[in-house]
Amino acid sequence: MREVALPGDGSAEGSGPILEARDLCFDLGRVRLIDGVNLAVRPGERLVVMGPNGAGKSLLVRLLHGLLVPSAGEVLWGGRPLGPDGRRAQSMVFQRPVMLRRSAASNLRFALAVRGVRGSERSAREAEAMKRARLSGLSRKPARVLSVGEQQRLAVARALVCAPRMLILDEPAASLDPASTRDIEELIMEANSEGVTIILVTHDAGQARRLGTDVLFLHSGRVAEEGSVSEVLDSPRSKAARAWLSGRLHVDSAEPAVNRALDGGAR
Repeated sequence: MREVALPGDGSAEGSGPILEARDLCFDLGRVRLIDGVNLAVRPGERLVVMGPNGAGKSLLVRLLHGLLVPSAGEVLWGGRPLGPDGRRAQSMVFQRPVMLRRSAASNLRFALAVRGVRGSERSAREAEAMKRARLSGLSRKPARVLSVGEQQRLAVARALVCAPRMLILDEPAASLDPASTRDIEELIMEANSEGVTIILVTHDAGQARRLGTDVLFLHSGRVAEEGSVSEVLDSPRSKAARAWLSGRLHVDSAEPAVNRALDGGAR
């Protein structure tokens, strides 16, 4: 993917990728669900992953985050194999928010405590994250009784409160109304303006245009096309991307196998 320099983020012309996938593969039994994916994400980039249902988008981002072990190939963080330090430098938000059985604020407090942040610094970061997510008035409310939109804002806030270098989001606004979607998008763009690299799975071409700098289009577990948002969405070169964008490609033939892989290893 191309270089994206953000004002004041320290990016420089020619700087290396923060995250790479090299010949990445993932098999379920004898079925290959991710097949030879190569990508390079540079600091400050906003990479959008698109494609039909079953193309392997959710599997790919779980592999990039270290939640699944590749069958072949490798994921590199800063030029080295992805390990505990690389995983700690990333945060991930899922389509369906997972809330701990405690208050909204305590969800953030727990995430910070796991990272060893305590005392006044933890209190300050917790308060700031709740404010950014517009949840300050709901701090003591049980997280699991919040609305879906509030829960997803809390999930994004919890991911960002640990100051990750990369935020990975798997369709974070898929089940949200327009107002809640806007709130999530604002949180994402604010984080990116502060130097957080973004990888976002979405089916929404409008959202891709609003949030993305580059697109990786998957079909049957392979990269069918990649390039800038305008290149891929306005002038797609691949048959698969053209068919999907015109509404003629709905479901990838691998969807049942992909769903089994997600149910068995990533949820």
